[in-house]
Amino acid sequence: MARIAGVNIPTGKRVLIALQYIHGIGPKFASEILEKVGVPVERRVNELSDAEVLQIREVIDRDYVVEGDLRRETAMNIKRLMDLGSYRGLRHRRGLPVRGQRTHTNARTRKGPAKAIAGKKK
Repeated sequence: MARIAGVNIPTGKRVLIALQYIHGIGPKFASEILEKVGVPVERRVNELSDAEVLQIREVIDRDYVVEGDLRRETAMNIKRLMDLGSYRGLRHRRGLPVRGQRTHTNARTRKGPAKAIAGKKK
């Protein structure tokens, strides 16, 4: 099993798909990485040589922000907004939608499960 950027990527899948298991790498970056390393898109992870895995690992470490660093950066950006007291920061702090969505109905993902209100029946 290949381990890249602290993630065990699945061996039976194509490399293009397997790289997307790393937080911060989507279809675009995965294809860019394979192009830089020179690995064909249809190659599977278990068919990669150790040298190719090492090259992929080096390219990701050098050129991309992934996994823990990316999560830390995102958390720091949110914390900065909250410390500034901006509108977006206040929405993050209250656990409400940040980007202008309605909250009268919906928004359950952000607000959590509905809480029953005593005496409200109709």
